This record gives sequence, structure tokens and C-alpha cells, in this order.
Amino acid sequence: MPETPVIETDSEHPGCVRLSGDWIVDRIADLQARVDQLRGPVEALDARGIERIDAAGAWLLVRLAQRLEMDVSAIELEGEHRALVDTVARAEQHEQVGDTVREPGWRRFFGAIGKLITDGGSHFVKLSGFLGLSLAALVRIAPRPRQWPVTATIHHMQQTGLNALPLVALLSFLVGAVVAFLGATVLRDFGAELFVVDLITFAFLREFGVLLTAILLAGRTASAFTAQIGTMKSREEIDAIRTLGLDPVVLLVLPRLVALLIMLPVLAVAAMVAGMLGGLTVSVTSLGIPAELFLSRVEETITLRHYLVGLIKAPLFAMVIALVGCLEGFKVAGTAQSVGERTTSAVVQCISLVIIIDALAALFFMEIGW
Repeated sequence: MPETPVIETDSEHPGCVRLSGDWIVDRIADLQARVDQLRGPVEALDARGIERIDAAGAWLLVRLAQRLEMDVSAIELEGEHRALVDTVARAEQHEQVGDTVREPGWRRFFGAIGKLITDGGSHFVKLSGFLGLSLAALVRIAPRPRQWPVTATIHHMQQTGLNALPLVALLSFLVGAVVAFLGATVLRDFGAELFVVDLITFAFLREFGVLLTAILLAGRTASAFTAQIGTMKSREEIDAIRTLGLDPVVLLVLPRLVALLIMLPVLAVAAMVAGMLGGLTVSVTSLGIPAELFLSRVEETITLRHYLVGLIKAPLFAMVIALVGCLEGFKVAGTAQSVGERTTSAVVQCISLVIIIDALAALFFMEIGW
């Protein structure tokens, strides 16, 4: 049975209070009452008579010392009890400091910027490692045709490519029409409406064709990859794959990566053609430019390098979309909320990285004269 805690004044030293018994959570109500009844000036606390003490008793002892305006280190304790009481006292002091001290706004602002940069660097490192892991798996199974996930790759080619073709073509056609209208609005004042053809050709061959395709797939495909893999992880299907001795990267990542590497350039070409058709439609119906003149002007202005500038970026965009979508899926913590958060993160990251890469590529090709 726990010994009853005792708080009594030393008869020989009236300013000294002796503490004994068991200061444990089972006695906390009794202890609290006895502590509240303590009155009079107290110069010292002698707690060497305490037999047992836990965190609750140590906390109450620290609060007693604070109420008496006494330093915790001045309490006389047995050696094995000192460490616990000192730890509770430090935690209590830290909590009070955290409640009363508030960092200045500028420090929190720059701290948030630093955390953002650190998180971005950490994510870049993880993405680079995931790319290396995927390439290593690809090299490992390349000499073994029987291990190639051909069926899964074809399935994802249909899902990410063929099923997305109508949407990509329609939106590119409409954007091409809008670009033609905007170009004609500016060039009409100079009597140079014919140069709308050059604007549409350069815009879609170099930028809009592949960029629109990548942004659409970032929202449509990357989110699907994250949700699919994240749901599998939450259902512990990925753990089951590893238990069977199979590699989740080979089964889940490589088919999606290869499918996008094949289909995104194809969709980019389709977007280029659809955008130019949109510009052609507006030129013929609203600007008075005959189709023969439009096509002749395209033939005069188009060169192979303009086509290559746009198409070279397609594999880079495909790798970013596939890797980010799959990586975020593997990060799912196992709840429906986590799946939603990672899906949103994948879309935002893919669109941001696609635009950043496109801007850097534009600067690079401008510097080399392309």
C-alpha cells in the first residue's frame, strides 16, 4: 500500500517543512489538498523523507517551490529523485517561456522562408534519388524481356495518351483560335495581319503545344498516379508486393514512366497541329486570310529547329510528371486525407516544375540562337 504523504513543519526549525511518504499520482488529490493548506513563511523544503515520487508528484513539488518563491535546486532531495524533479522543472520553465515569449514577426517571416527553401531542397534530393532508383530498375530489367511489364505499359499508354487526346486537341484548338484573335487585334493597326500566321506557328511549335500538353497531363495524369499508388499503399498492397519478392518500382513506376515518355511527345505533336488548325480556322473565317496563303506562309517560316525546340522538352516534362506523381503516391500515410493532400501536392509540383523547366529551356535556346 502507498504510504500517506506527510507535509509537516520541523519543530526544531520552524522555517523548514519536511515532506515524506509517497508523492505519486494515486495520492495526487490528497497531496494537492495538503499543499494548499500549507501556510506561513517557509525557508527550506526537506524532501529527503519521500519514499516514492513520479512525474505527477514532481510536478506538484515544483509548483509548491514556485508558490513559495523558492529555487527548485534548493529543495533537499535524495539522489534518485533529483533527476526527475529537475527534468520536470526544466519542462515547466520551457512551457512558461513558450507561452510568454513570442518571436518577432520578421523572424517568423524569414524562418518560414528558410523552412520553405529547406523543404524544397529536401524534396529535390528525394526526387533525384527516386529518379536514380527508377533508372536502376530500368537498367536491371532491360536484359530480361520476360520481366518487362508490357501489359501494364500499354494500359497506361491508353489511359494517359489515347484517352487524353480529345481533350488535348480541343483545348489546343481553342487556344490557337484565341492566339489568332489576339494577334490580329494588335497587328491590324499596322496592316500586318498576315504575320498572325508566324505568331501561331512559332507559339505552338516552340512553346504552347508541348506546354499545354504537359500542364493538362500534370493535372490529369499526375493526380491519377498519386491517387492510384496512394490507395494501394493505404490498403497495404505495396507491402504485399514486397512480401511476394517483387519490386514495386518495376511494377508500378516503370510502366507509368515509359508510357508517358512515349505518349507525351505524341500528344504534343497533336497539340501543335490542333493549335495551328485553330489559328487557320480563325484566319480563314474572320481575318480574310485564305487557307492556301496560310499554309504557304507556314511552309516559308517553319524550320526543323522550331519543331525540335518544342519536342525536345517533351521527355523532360514526361519524366517530371511521372516521377512526381508516383513519388507522392508512395508518400501517402494511409488515410483518405493523406491521399487528397498528396494528390494536390503532386499537381502543384508538376505544374510548377513544368513551367520552370520551360522558362529555363527558353532562356537556353535564346542564348544559343535557336
